[in-house]
Amino acid sequence: MKSLDIDFLNCQTIPVEMGGLLQKLGEYKGRQDLFRRQTPQILDTLKQTAIIESTEASNRIEGVTVPSKRFKELMAHPSNPKNRSEAEILGYRQALSKIHAKPESFSIDEKTILGLHSQIYSRTDIPSGQWKKRDNTIEERLSDGRWITRFVPVSARETPGYMKEFCIRFNRLRKEGLIASTGTGRGALWEKRGNAHNKRGNKRGNKGVRKI
Repeated sequence: MKSLDIDFLNCQTIPVEMGGLLQKLGEYKGRQDLFRRQTPQILDTLKQTAIIESTEASNRIEGVTVPSKRFKELMAHPSNPKNRSEAEILGYRQALSKIHAKPESFSIDEKTILGLHSQIYSRTDIPSGQWKKRDNTIEERLSDGRWITRFVPVSARETPGYMKEFCIRFNRLRKEGLIASTGTGRGALWEKRGNAHNKRGNKRGNKGVRKI
């Protein structure tokens, strides 16, 4: 929750390298407006590429993977999933495409977050569209085989209240012009996936990270 606490934000310093990147982003945004008017098809192609790459990367973080060849087939020609992993990948892409299609129409509130969660798991038998029912931890496996706790998320009991406050703070900061109008990438969905109902149990990710 500190990420949207105004006092916490005001105390943060931006490294020189980050300042340079922000300057470049401003320049590229201006160019994007030009491309949107002159060659919209190029931006559309780039957007679709970003959606596909985000879908693969975000699901890999969660330990949801399919063979590379099959992943490309699913992205090119969405079809009936063969297993749970494919179902989640297709649901994630569908939710992400919905966000990118008209980001300005999305309100940041609990209903929106739970709705996207429900869409991601719509092709599975996993209960969705609700906050998590049990506590969990994020753990990392060290090179010697030991597991250590990297992060302890908000408890299941506290999650509804925290998410309500999260939305209130986000919208307040957005109204004040202190943050971008709409988050539409992996981070936006990651917040939703991390706090909404999760039945992955002790599923381990690709890089020695697991949720418990």
